[in-house]
Amino acid sequence: MIEIRPFASLGHADHGWLNARHHFSFADYHDPDRMSWGRIRVWNDDTIAAKTGFPPHPHRDMEIVTFVREGAITHRDSLGNEGRTGAGDVQVMSAGSGITHAEYNLEDESTTLFQIWIVPDHAGAAPSWGQRAFPRGDRAGKFEILASGTPEHDDALPIRVDAKVAAATLAAGASATWSSGPGRHQYLVAPVGRIRVNGHEVSPRDGVAIHHEETVVVEAIDDAEIVLVDTL
Repeated sequence: MIEIRPFASLGHADHGWLNARHHFSFADYHDPDRMSWGRIRVWNDDTIAAKTGFPPHPHRDMEIVTFVREGAITHRDSLGNEGRTGAGDVQVMSAGSGITHAEYNLEDESTTLFQIWIVPDHAGAAPSWGQRAFPRGDRAGKFEILASGTPEHDDALPIRVDAKVAAATLAAGASATWSSGPGRHQYLVAPVGRIRVNGHEVSPRDGVAIHHEETVVVEAIDDAEIVLVDTL
């Protein structure tokens, strides 16, 4: 089962400093048919203006993965963590029993990113934060796992859920295959480039919701980048 969710159909909120598209119900956007996909609860496509950002705010019991596409985001939290995550790289925050954080675009240009929230397997764990550089060249022509519930096995950032977050960069005409187990859910977006997913043509920034497909073949029509989440 493959459902394509066109970019124009996504929820939209333009706050001036933040221009956001919501793949799932979020804040003032509510669609009962788009509440979640597997364990994925939020997938926001954000553009944050230069020298602006999110002031301190709390989270709990959520795995929050931020994939920076252009620019950079700077994180500060109540645990004393601080770090700058640049384009192509990833940060993960396990909110656990509770954490307050702020995210700012301190750059001279807009920052674009995906922020993905995944419901953890267990509530109430100690909060944590981490980031890591993932050079885009390392995922050329194949999927690279960026965050995982089995981080040692996948050489990835840790998340506390049976899920994997992966990305690939594909030259036009190339393809990459994602293999999964029965009954699992995948959701993927190509922020750049037209692609085909198991033969279905998909435009940039469209969402693709996938279920009961144990093999997902992504073909690049144009030079493309793909971000994919696989969960129960």
